[in-house]
Amino acid sequence: MKKLIYIVSALLAAGALWSCNPDDGSQSTWDRYKDWREANDTWFAEQETRMADDGTPYYVRVTPQWNPGATVLMHWFNDRAETAGNLTPMLTSTVETRYMGRLYNDEKFDSTAVGDLFTTRVSGVVEGLQIALMNMNVGDSCEIVFRYPQGYGATSTGLIPPYSSLRFNVRLVNITGYEIRPPKN
Repeated sequence: MKKLIYIVSALLAAGALWSCNPDDGSQSTWDRYKDWREANDTWFAEQETRMADDGTPYYVRVTPQWNPGATVLMHWFNDRAETAGNLTPMLTSTVETRYMGRLYNDEKFDSTAVGDLFTTRVSGVVEGLQIALMNMNVGDSCEIVFRYPQGYGATSTGLIPPYSSLRFNVRLVNITGYEIRPPKN
């Protein structure tokens, strides 16, 4: 009988300790990813103030009229004057791109294979890429940086943890389905 009491007591003690485990799922995603989120926010703030070798801002800050709370940082690798007359996609356009996506810590999570193109509607990608693509001309190559609200937010997808700031290198190769803006009345 004493042996049974010891076993029951041990099980109760183990259960009490188990219930104190912070990784038991009782923490919210916000709390579980606090350190990751803060590291991403700090990194994004550093990118906003990054300077080029000539002392000018490295990135152009892009904020669309339709979402004044959204910010995307863009750095063009090409001479924009050479592509200024080329088409710019709209939200409903279908585009061909080459890209590589990385997390703030430079860990690669996705890219097009060498020689391949990624074809998608602009509306089919996360908001940060939508904003960037609609500010590019065919032939442009950019580094694009944006915070998690314009990415995948509080959800994890593939190799991307929740609250991830994302960095993409994108070349806009072509617009295969260009939607014409409706005339203004």
